[in-house]
Amino acid sequence: MIRFILVQNRQGKTRLSKWYVPFDDEEKVRLRGEVHRLIAPRDQKWQSNFVEFRNYKIVYRRYAGLFFCLCIDQNDNELAYLEAIHLFVEILDAFFQNVCELDLVFNFYKAYAILDEIFLAGEIEETSKAVILERLDYLDRLE
Repeated sequence: MIRFILVQNRQGKTRLSKWYVPFDDEEKVRLRGEVHRLIAPRDQKWQSNFVEFRNYKIVYRRYAGLFFCLCIDQNDNELAYLEAIHLFVEILDAFFQNVCELDLVFNFYKAYAILDEIFLAGEIEETSKAVILERLDYLDRLE
């Protein structure tokens, strides 16, 4: 199960966060900082995208200046979640036509809608890019 999802830039500024288990506000701030300090200095070429974190694992991937991080249970399949991160980025890229950090800042409600189409209650809900983009197109037409 996914505990939380964070999208942070290189400076540690959180651009998107989704929490699937309850944390108080102080703990959320602490977790954001700890996760960033843990993954930001890691070398992309020589270190894996999986890190032990407390009693969980952090699965992350860096695209341009953004870190996409998922905190998952110890016994979950890391590669499935790594692919889910890639799917999320591919859909963001298709939806925003070459996504950048500012798209997440100024269209955060659309980014959360995309996130909710892929993940539901801490689990991967949909893995078909075509189905997700079709649903998002329908939501766009409703506006």
